[in-house]
Amino acid sequence: MKFSFVGNSTPSRRRVLRDAFTLALAASPLANLARAAGEADDGAEEVTFAAGPRPLVQYPQKRPLTLVTTRPPHLETPFTVFNEGPITPNDAFFVRYHLANFPTSIDPDTYRLTIKGAVNSPLSLSLAELKALATPIEVVAVNQCSGNSRGFSMPRVFGAQLGNGSMGNARWVGVPLKAVLEKAGVKAEAQQVTFRGLDKPVLPSTPEFIKALDISHAMDGEPMIAWSMNGTDLPFLNGYPIRLVVPGYFGTYWVKHLSEIEVLDHTFDGFFMAKGYRVPDNDCFCVAPGTTPAKTLPISKLPVRSFITSVKHGAVLLLNKPVLLKGIAFDGGAGVNKVELSIDNGKTWREAALGDDLGRFSFREWSLPVSFAGKGATPLMVRASNSAGETQPLQADWNPGGYRRHVVETLHVTVA
Repeated sequence: MKFSFVGNSTPSRRRVLRDAFTLALAASPLANLARAAGEADDGAEEVTFAAGPRPLVQYPQKRPLTLVTTRPPHLETPFTVFNEGPITPNDAFFVRYHLANFPTSIDPDTYRLTIKGAVNSPLSLSLAELKALATPIEVVAVNQCSGNSRGFSMPRVFGAQLGNGSMGNARWVGVPLKAVLEKAGVKAEAQQVTFRGLDKPVLPSTPEFIKALDISHAMDGEPMIAWSMNGTDLPFLNGYPIRLVVPGYFGTYWVKHLSEIEVLDHTFDGFFMAKGYRVPDNDCFCVAPGTTPAKTLPISKLPVRSFITSVKHGAVLLLNKPVLLKGIAFDGGAGVNKVELSIDNGKTWREAALGDDLGRFSFREWSLPVSFAGKGATPLMVRASNSAGETQPLQADWNPGGYRRHVVETLHVTVA
């Protein structure tokens, strides 16, 4: 039994057993509740929903993260991390599982990736064979949970009440999915490709977590099978040893502990494509609050979005004293080309300076110096636009899943 920790490529058997046990313990809901209670004094997420303040908990390879659920684990990145730079550190990267029966130890020497279905040559690749299959590529890309910020939906919707921390931006290294499929030889009748990881249902009645991409998307060179994150092995809880990376698409497609790829000659109708992770089939992917869409389609690309990271909600800023506002913006790949701020409730907007361009799928930092001429309650509003002409809306779109939130963000501060 082996367990790979960042920075420990050849751990001792005692260390391996200890680390595997630690992760197994962390997977226990009772252990997590105890750990959460024990660390409550050390701080909690500033966002409070109906269940009250959310504690910080610590899992293997992670700094204290915000607890959303324990079984399966869902941990959010504390929002202050996003002010540290455009790359989200591995130990701060959010964690999301769909199924509670997930692995707590993996042997990289025996790990295999299976490619089957409508292919000429079914494959069973070792990690070494996968890495040697093609020249590795790197992409900087945002992984954002479909329900990120769901807790702010009005009216409230079913599902985990998430703040803004179920997202992160990393440098991913791996091989193009296209190269793997070409090695297997995709047959002419192929329509979709499905992806399965190692997390399994606890109950027989629970559907397996399987996602699908159209064959044209799978073969366009952008989706990749990654083994490296920010220059080192994937953290275990972020998909070790390999995961699917789908730049520009929501995290539901980024299957962790990727173990099986199947090429289909039909449209996949599994639960997490045909029923789960769907949005209204219209231009805004939205319906009137509280209503049900007549027709839906699978969620796909990230909308354009931006945040202020340098100032917290409720902060007190000084009159006539310049302050440098900073933040991040991103979209589904068209590329952010403008970020604007308003300090007068949207009456006027000022354009911010954009930071380094790390690629069209990455966070883009922005900054703008401002000063305040009047005292009192002041809203700070930020909106981003992209090269496709999309701009964040002033009013939040609503859908029953609480997906794709991308409204103009407003922080309320006091000028004194």
